[in-house]
Amino acid sequence: MKTTLDLPDELVREMKLRALMQGRTLRDLAADFLRQGLGMAAVKAAPSVPADSMVTIGAEGLPVIRSGNNAPAASMGLDALLALEQQALTREDMQRGGLPG
Repeated sequence: MKTTLDLPDELVREMKLRALMQGRTLRDLAADFLRQGLGMAAVKAAPSVPADSMVTIGAEGLPVIRSGNNAPAASMGLDALLALEQQALTREDMQRGGLPG
C-alpha cells in the first residue's frame, strides 16, 4: 500500500544513507524500521559494508565515495570542480522549477 509521510529532512537523509550502505531500498528499510518499532520483528544488525565498496562513512558521519585513479575529477583543479558542482546544482534547480535546463 502506498502512503505519504512528512518526515524531517535529517531523518530521511539518514535513512537513505543507511539504505545505500546496506544495499537495500529505502522502502524495505523503512518497512523494517516500522516493524521493529511496532514490535513485529527482531532488531537486526546492519550488514557490514563489503571491503570493495566504493562508499564508506567518513569520520564526520558523511558518505565518502571513492573513485578510481583514472576518474576525470582526479586531474581537475579545485576551481573546475567547484564550477562543475555549481552547474549541476543550477541544472537541478531549473528542473525542479520546471524550466528547461
